[in-house]
Amino acid sequence: MKLITAIVRPHKLEELRLAVAQLGVQGMTVTEVIEGIHGARSKLEIAVAEGVFEPVMEAIANVARTGRGGDGHITVCELLEAVRIRTSESGEAAT
Repeated sequence: MKLITAIVRPHKLEELRLAVAQLGVQGMTVTEVIEGIHGARSKLEIAVAEGVFEPVMEAIANVARTGRGGDGHITVCELLEAVRIRTSESGEAAT
């Protein structure tokens, strides 16, 4: 499993949500952040299974790209464990 963190322009959120939903991603965490000279940005955190990692990365990069400075960035970390509190599902089932 991977944890994808992306900093993007806020007006791209809905389009990003739809793009990753088409790939089977059930949810994401969104936080408003202030990023240096570029002002307000949105931080997305998405836990994904290995099988959808590359398509999700491509979707985020393609949707968020405007070609102007301040488009944002994406970072990725290995995710050791995930647990869905309501159902006690763990691992990829909880992503």
